[in-house]
Amino acid sequence: MRVSRLLRRAGHGLVLVFAVSVLSFVIVSVAPGDFYADMRLDPRVSEATVRAMRARHGLDRPLPERYARWVASVARGEAGYSFAYGGPVGPLLWPRLRHTLLLTVTAVTASWLAAIPLGVWWATTRGAASRRLLAAGAAVLLAVPDLVLALALLLLAVRTGWFPAGGMTSVGHEEMTAGGRIADVARHLALPAAALVMGILPGLVRHVRSSVAGLLDAPFVRAARAHGLSSSRVLFRHVLPAAANPLVTLFGLSLAGLLSMSLPIEVVMSWPGLGPLLLEAILARDFYLVLGVVLASTVLLVGANLLADALLIVADPRIGAEEA
Repeated sequence: MRVSRLLRRAGHGLVLVFAVSVLSFVIVSVAPGDFYADMRLDPRVSEATVRAMRARHGLDRPLPERYARWVASVARGEAGYSFAYGGPVGPLLWPRLRHTLLLTVTAVTASWLAAIPLGVWWATTRGAASRRLLAAGAAVLLAVPDLVLALALLLLAVRTGWFPAGGMTSVGHEEMTAGGRIADVARHLALPAAALVMGILPGLVRHVRSSVAGLLDAPFVRAARAHGLSSSRVLFRHVLPAAANPLVTLFGLSLAGLLSMSLPIEVVMSWPGLGPLLLEAILARDFYLVLGVVLASTVLLVGANLLADALLIVADPRIGAEEA
């Protein structure tokens, strides 16, 4: 039943990807103008030349035929033709996709490594001052927009010079040793990852605190304390495993959320991921490049949710049994 549940959710994900692809294709197609629209303003380019160029790439074909041709190119790994770059979209997407995944996975890992101990401490600490401090810090971070956090970190980098103010690598990156290249990418990764972590951490800490605090007075926890178990043993052997299910689900949601949050952060901090590529494609009205970025982002979101389902089934085998 576990495999059937995952297959069923994967099927739902494929339907969602298909629906997003159709809707995105229709919206982009009916939008006024295209990549060649500005050429009509150039007196050196004739109308016949513009029509020939549009016909060359199938922009004069009926909408269903254009969609079918695009789906076939996606199946071949091309994902259409980029007018601005003069080549298939697929080779443009894969490096940017890896960079976005590197940023997102780093931010998710760092945020959960910080959220679990902070949330547990918030739920178990008895000091009123510590509770108020955590609550105030979480409220401040929740109130500040993500882009403001990113701009503040950029200002810090510019004023102090502690971190690079943009990009992914430094000049001369290829001439560095392997360790030097890793350290160079890590320095460039620090600020965009920190912006994402600061944006999502308060919500994660609050959820961890709520999940743990709701179990501290549960009957099985009181019974464990009555048997003379220490507080740390009760916490790690009983409370945290019981709180794992909602937190595993939240992990998948946080991964999907960070994938969405990362796109504007990448633009602000010049991280060479999908975000800047999408902005360039929109400004250039590069039809198929926009669709490629949207499709890649949708696949990432669906994959994150599917990963959350798989982790939840592993953490709680009763899910498959209940469905059976």
